[in-house]
Amino acid sequence: MKTIGTGHAVLAVLLGSAALLAQAPSASPGSSANLEFPVIMRQSVVAGATAVGSQVEAKLAVATLVNGVLVPQDAIFSGEVIESVAKSASVPSRLAIRMDSAQWRSGAVPKLLQLAKKVYLTAWYYPLLPPIHRHLSDELSDTAAGAGRGSDAPPPNPIPTYSGPNTFPSKQSSGHDLDRGTDMPPAPAPSISQHRVLMKNIESTRNNEGAVILVSKHSSIKLNKTTTYVLATGELGSGPG
Repeated sequence: MKTIGTGHAVLAVLLGSAALLAQAPSASPGSSANLEFPVIMRQSVVAGATAVGSQVEAKLAVATLVNGVLVPQDAIFSGEVIESVAKSASVPSRLAIRMDSAQWRSGAVPKLLQLAKKVYLTAWYYPLLPPIHRHLSDELSDTAAGAGRGSDAPPPNPIPTYSGPNTFPSKQSSGHDLDRGTDMPPAPAPSISQHRVLMKNIESTRNNEGAVILVSKHSSIKLNKTTTYVLATGELGSGPG
């Protein structure tokens, strides 16, 4: 009886502890993590030439969850240039961009998300990977093999591409150029690396208000409309993303 009573007491303690743990508030996963947004600028920006206060936009390259709201791919981030200095013999180039909101459409309904945390352009970007070409003879062999398997055979394998954080699809040739009447190999789809890297010859710092400022002693900083840059709400680690 003593042994049974002791066992019941231990079981009661364990059940009580489990109940207390169940009532304790759970930390929100990723609540303290910095948010990152891979984006493509919708206009070119040149430090010193693009004036402070200029409105800028960037298109989100991959859907991102922000405080429980899913911001879809191709959402438009809007903000402004808050610092813009061209490089001179005595002064390094400086550029800073702050994004304030994101907008997109859900069906016919426009959506607008005001960013609670300030989002800045960082010194990181996702490099393009070299395209993987497939020889036309391989395509023809796949087509012939498919024909030999009958009408229910699966289509030939597509051109292999690297699966990065996002892949930008491009129109591909059907394999036959109607204008010239010759067979042409399909164009490979470009893709980006899975890992972000630092821009060459560019450092980042913060001003008194915490804004991220890009600095270059090598040349004036320029942003184009084809590179996938990284916006973030805070400091990013030194390793690849």
